[in-house]
Amino acid sequence: MDAAQSLQQFIDETELYNDIVLGGLLPGSIWRPLPRPLQSWLRNYIGGTLLYLVSGFLWCFYIYYLKRNAYVPKGILLSPLRDSIPSYMAMKLQIIVAMKAMPLYCALPVVSEYMIESGWTKCFSTIAEIGWPMYIVYLAFYLVFCEFGIYWMHRELHDIKPLYKHLHATHHIYNKQNTLSPFAGLAFHPLDGILQALPHVICLFIIPTHFKTHISLLFCEAIWTANIHDCIHGRVWPVMGAGYHTIHHTTYRHNYGHYTIWMDWFFGTLRDPQDDFSKVE
Repeated sequence: MDAAQSLQQFIDETELYNDIVLGGLLPGSIWRPLPRPLQSWLRNYIGGTLLYLVSGFLWCFYIYYLKRNAYVPKGILLSPLRDSIPSYMAMKLQIIVAMKAMPLYCALPVVSEYMIESGWTKCFSTIAEIGWPMYIVYLAFYLVFCEFGIYWMHRELHDIKPLYKHLHATHHIYNKQNTLSPFAGLAFHPLDGILQALPHVICLFIIPTHFKTHISLLFCEAIWTANIHDCIHGRVWPVMGAGYHTIHHTTYRHNYGHYTIWMDWFFGTLRDPQDDFSKVE
């Protein structure tokens, strides 16, 4: 396959995504005349908004209504969940912050798609091009790179005071169990959210990356961030679950990591919820 055919595969794939999302919701006369980058942005905006709202509402319904008496966190999560459910107003304000940022959040995958379709990255379109063994190897490198990049981006948003004051503080007003909710997961200053997702894009220039996997992992961020802001400690090693992230929102100096605890362990910023549990048991 020559370079032109390879790039055309990326274009065909993004057009398929546009057909699925936009074609399923809007008349073609509205979105098909738009320039390709604007089509991609509209698709990401609609898809991202639906993913954020639907996953957030479903998870809130499950943990705050169906299972509201099942979880009794301890330690830093000392209060029973029924006494720590965030108010409707708190969740409404988180949704407003997230929705104000969503248009800019959705610009990042548009930029990455444009660079991929232009042949500037190391992306490949199908796993068959490299085989499953190398796909798994590259995916592992991709995930490690993103873990490292997001850890340090997040940490510097705390350590560099102007960045914290003007960007990251918007998210850290949610610093107690009764103010954190799944909707806080995307309640960031838009530039803050983009900076923390930026390692996913930088990675494209360094590590061969499967295009569909890259797009999927960007959207997985929305589900993951909802999960780690629900204050329920899953105790699944080495996952950086909500117990760890709630500690981050209370101390501001621990647990900067993303999917796993490894970067915090390696760089000395890990604080284990189990240690807090043991102090009160």
